[in-house]
Amino acid sequence: MKTNKIFTTLLLFLLTLSQLQAQPYDAKLFDAMRWRMIGPHRGGRTVGAVGVPQQPNVFYIGVNHGGVWKTTDFGRTWVPIFDDQPTGSIGDVGVALSNPNVVYVASGEGLQRPDLSVGDGMYKSTDAGKTWQHIGLREGQQIGGIDIDPKDENRVFAAVLGHPYGPNTERGVYRTLNGGKTWERVLYKDENTGAVQVTIDPKNPNTVYAVLWAARQGPWENGAWQGPESGLYKSTDGGSTWKKIIKGMPTFEEGLGRIGFCIAPSNPNRLYATVDAPKGGIYRSDDAGESWTLMNPDARLWGRGSDFAEVKVDPKNPDIVYSANVVAWKSLDGGKTGRPFVVLPAATITTASGSIPITPTSSCWPAIREPSSP
Repeated sequence: MKTNKIFTTLLLFLLTLSQLQAQPYDAKLFDAMRWRMIGPHRGGRTVGAVGVPQQPNVFYIGVNHGGVWKTTDFGRTWVPIFDDQPTGSIGDVGVALSNPNVVYVASGEGLQRPDLSVGDGMYKSTDAGKTWQHIGLREGQQIGGIDIDPKDENRVFAAVLGHPYGPNTERGVYRTLNGGKTWERVLYKDENTGAVQVTIDPKNPNTVYAVLWAARQGPWENGAWQGPESGLYKSTDGGSTWKKIIKGMPTFEEGLGRIGFCIAPSNPNRLYATVDAPKGGIYRSDDAGESWTLMNPDARLWGRGSDFAEVKVDPKNPDIVYSANVVAWKSLDGGKTGRPFVVLPAATITTASGSIPITPTSSCWPAIREPSSP
């Protein structure tokens, strides 16, 4: 008899709970929510941030001259995990999707600007950031982007920008197939042209895109030059051969500078790019990069292209796209129109899935650059 009473009570509780969960909620309840600073509390720019899909409470952030920080409680507290390394200048952080204990860090800001700090190559952790090993590319000085094969933690691409004030040959796109023990330079133009971003197609690891950026800083404030080999490149054989794909974008003769891009995970034929040029803006491709169309020329979306060329697309809806630049901006119609959702300069946007969220429980975190910074 006692068992039957317990069973009946439990059944009634579950039925009541299911009815409560099924009740619709008023969307206005979220109107009072505002963006707030969650740390880490340190100054300077931030362009590297990544989440861990298997661990939605875990994020890493790479600070341009503040090392690497980690949170395991959704950003409530942050711990510096890179302070015992010889450099604090960080260009990117990557976590292996196939093994979240494997973390790669690219040192050197990966920016071309009058005030910057360089790094000393690539680092790797196999224990989620507790210890680190230097794994090469020491003379690259600035490594602006890395990407890890989602199925193979040992296959990694690195975008090496190189010396900011002069020529050097350790620049371009590098690939390792053994977790950083050795590196092969797979895309290189000349001693003046570096790479600033590299991304693997999320559905086809043999397709890889990369941005080359030929730029140099002068030894005085705001002395800068661009070069003719800048542009977006594509490989369909795992990085062995490449072709330039900027049809519809501005050329070098038209003032092309830095490009930033992203691939829609739900439709890899859809790409977005922020283009720094007199005819700059948000560009879109619907044929895997073979041709491009200017969608939105609003200068707020690309005006700081040499610093923050950040664009991300929703993982399930290829028409929802975000830009982090002079403002953090969101579009629901494939980049045609949009609105700012954080009216502060932003450097990068990330979530636990490594891209922009679509569910009400996901977290969307712009990494905000301090407004007073030039």
